Amino acid sequence: MIRKNKPIKLELDPGDHYWCSCGKSKNLPFCDNTHVGSKFKPVKKTITEKKSVIWCNCQLTNDGPFCDGSHKVYDS
Repeated sequence: MIRKNKPIKLELDPGDHYWCSCGKSKNLPFCDNTHVGSKFKPVKKTITEKKSVIWCNCQLTNDGPFCDGSHKVYDS
């Protein structure tokens, strides 16, 4: 699993967005189907209006796709 320890703030347009849960996407934090053949599956998040979100970029969150501070284990 490839992890980046800082969350990413995004301005998202309405629609369906797929968060990469495996960490191997070349387009993090979005899924590019690199997970195919593994146990990982993308997490679909539907945004109903344009807004800023803080998405997890370490794949440790318990609230995917949103950052819950789990990356702090790497901040020491």
